Amino acid sequence: MPTSLPACAGIGLRHRHYRQVLDDSPALGWIELHSENFFDGGTPLAMLQRLAARYPLSLHGVGLGLGACARPDPVHLAALKQLLAQVPTAAVSEHLSFNHDDRLRFSNDLLPIPYTRAMLVQVAANVSEAQDTIGRPLLLENLASYLAFPGNEMHEGEFLAELVTRTGCGLLLDINNLYVNQINLGMDVDAFLNALPAAAIGEIHLAGYSERRFDDGSTLLVDTHSRPVYPAVWQLYRQVIARFGVRPTLIEWDIDVPPLDTLQAEAATAQSVLDAAMQQGGARD
Repeated sequence: MPTSLPACAGIGLRHRHYRQVLDDSPALGWIELHSENFFDGGTPLAMLQRLAARYPLSLHGVGLGLGACARPDPVHLAALKQLLAQVPTAAVSEHLSFNHDDRLRFSNDLLPIPYTRAMLVQVAANVSEAQDTIGRPLLLENLASYLAFPGNEMHEGEFLAELVTRTGCGLLLDINNLYVNQINLGMDVDAFLNALPAAAIGEIHLAGYSERRFDDGSTLLVDTHSRPVYPAVWQLYRQVIARFGVRPTLIEWDIDVPPLDTLQAEAATAQSVLDAAMQQGGARD
């Protein structure tokens, strides 16, 4: 298992709650923060070190762009390696997305990639380079998408499974992204899940989406992390836990961030699912 996170529910910790958590030390199973926010050291790094001394920590990256048709930015990799040397970290994750080209021109969006054999070779090389540089495996997150590339040679689950085989990376399974893709693109969620190697799943994310309605009556789900987890996503999460066993599970909320007790209540719901699975013998692989 490519993580040492506890098999319980945690929260994504955002700036609004830093001081409250440091002052009050609330009961949190574990926390996740965005790694890029701490690359410059100084006061933010000192705060992160204090948090990591109290809670198991996962660092989640949004900028490495391992799905690009270009090598990872060496400056970014060096900064991540230095951060990991300074902070005890139970898991390190990244999105499997495109965000830059070979001239290091960057997009702030998490853009999807084609699932072709040629792309698999490139992404595997990128992932291997990143892991070799930081000296540990990455958890790679499945992406919420709003379009599908023509000419895909495999589906996303098959692509991720082959990437695990080639690089030894782990997987961060985002349940909200799965549901968004199921509704927006007609993804076959069962086929996706059937393809995944269970032992590679080191972390799960849960979040809330937004709905965009258009004049023609159509609806698009957008992965905004700005709402409570929807009932359909909770149901899919229960199915995933029943299938794969208990996994460290994170509540993400990045926009219109609510009070801390709201996040804790969402995490408590996730914990109830994990507890029920444990009682039924669904321990982590």
